[in-house]
Amino acid sequence: MAPLCTQGAPEVGPPKGSLVIMGGGGREMANIFRKFVSLAGGAEARIVIIPTAASSAPGYNYERSWAASLAREKMGVAEVTVLHTHDRSVADSAEFVKPVKAATGIWFGGGRQWRLTKAYGGTRAETEFHKVLSRGGVIGGSSAGATIQGSFLARGDTSGNTIMIGDVQRGFGFLRHTAIDQHLIARGRERDLIKVLEDPEKKMRKEFDRAAMLGIGIDEDVAIVVRGDYFEVIGKEGGEVLVYDPRKWVAKTSEEEKWERIRTGGAFDLKSRKIIERRGAGL
Repeated sequence: MAPLCTQGAPEVGPPKGSLVIMGGGGREMANIFRKFVSLAGGAEARIVIIPTAASSAPGYNYERSWAASLAREKMGVAEVTVLHTHDRSVADSAEFVKPVKAATGIWFGGGRQWRLTKAYGGTRAETEFHKVLSRGGVIGGSSAGATIQGSFLARGDTSGNTIMIGDVQRGFGFLRHTAIDQHLIARGRERDLIKVLEDPEKKMRKEFDRAAMLGIGIDEDVAIVVRGDYFEVIGKEGGEVLVYDPRKWVAKTSEEEKWERIRTGGAFDLKSRKIIERRGAGL
């Protein structure tokens, strides 16, 4: 029997390449980032770090990146580039995307996810991010860098991160038909994705198919590693990822029944939307 993630064209995950989507935190950051580096080629990887979500301040030091330092100094990656702009015309330029065109891995840092959409959404840079996957590379990110990987941008409002359906709604869609939340259990956010998937105030734009959407909530120091329509949960012992499938909800479904828990070491089929037995170290 063929592996689940190779049975037909993926409906949710990338047809090629892989994703590392981390819910924030710090204690497991190095271990999870090491997985990202390994998928990108290890010491031979060509990694681009995108810190744009961190700030909107002109004087912010975007070159000061823990991920870049970790890759260079602890993991021996020779080619590490920190790439940033808030200027969409720059992001749309051939010169700006040169490092991305050569990259085997892109890592999006934390902060406010709407800054990534505002800077790169619909530009040449976003096109090249997707091409990293299409040539078998890896996209990773933590916190804001996790949420941006979904198609719908949860907590994307420019006025504050407590608004689940805000004025910036489009993510980069590396994981299609999804809304991704982070810092989930550490910040008591278990119920927040229900607001996105039910949209009681009808704020979601018509370009999104809410009926087809899957919610994925990732706790701190936990990540999902995605290949095709399959993901495995890595990170801290006893860590959790919550999945929300509104197709299974009926009028009498309680809030606590609107999510399923997948613990570290577990796995999920994004196409069938089922928790499955882990295939092993194949990812």
